[in-house]
Amino acid sequence: MEHRHLKVHSERPFVFRLDLDCEKGNNTMSECLFNSIYECITSLSSNNECRSIVISSLGKDFSSGVDLENLGQFTTDLASIEDISRRARAIDGRVSLIQKAFSAIERCPKPVIAAIHGACAGPGMGLISACDIRYCSTDAWFQVKDIELGMAADSGTLQRLPKIVGNQSFAREICYTARRVDSEEALRFGLVNRVFESRLVMLNYAIDKAELMAHLSPVALQNTKKSLIYSQSRPTQDGLDQIRDLNVLARQSEDFHISMGPAVTGAERTTYARY
Repeated sequence: MEHRHLKVHSERPFVFRLDLDCEKGNNTMSECLFNSIYECITSLSSNNECRSIVISSLGKDFSSGVDLENLGQFTTDLASIEDISRRARAIDGRVSLIQKAFSAIERCPKPVIAAIHGACAGPGMGLISACDIRYCSTDAWFQVKDIELGMAADSGTLQRLPKIVGNQSFAREICYTARRVDSEEALRFGLVNRVFESRLVMLNYAIDKAELMAHLSPVALQNTKKSLIYSQSRPTQDGLDQIRDLNVLARQSEDFHISMGPAVTGAERTTYARY
């Protein structure tokens, strides 16, 4: 797959790796990159050869924030539109694109792991907040930077971050002040699962985990993600009803019978060849 500012390749069987690749601006995010993320994730969501995804980046930083040159050009173009309603519609379209790109990650039926090094700021925080699992290297730091640009973060950070860390006071402090959070503090508050000594060690670990997931039943794994997302903002009983409906079908699947064989006989687990 070819996408601007995004390198995509199959790292191992059923495992795809997406690298943010805009080294000129330390992986700052522009409309082009948002479009690439949306198109790529949407494609992988229905790709039978993909069962897990790792998102990392090339260059010095995971993402140093928004592409100010791109944002500045958009602001200049906006100034030429006299009617306030039409300016508002143009802004709405840009913000919707960002939200759509990251929501595609959250809704992707395959598990998505973020592997973060260096800076992760602005919409970079929106991206990793939409991922299922987050790992980082010791040099990583995190910043909800948007308020320094005179705006509230609109890429999903404000909606997802408090749920991830489970601490409203911490989430509000870093969002209100735009202060940096280092890797140790990120681990302490649950923003990341693990911290690694280097980017390479982190990437190898992330890919190993993605490969492990890719060799489990895709039916079971995708239903698990679907249920976790569905239940996150709903009453417990609604989640129970939903997973019961999912498993009524899943327990009749070929995957279930393949899994039960090793469980009963002690034989080596069979790789699930089908989607």
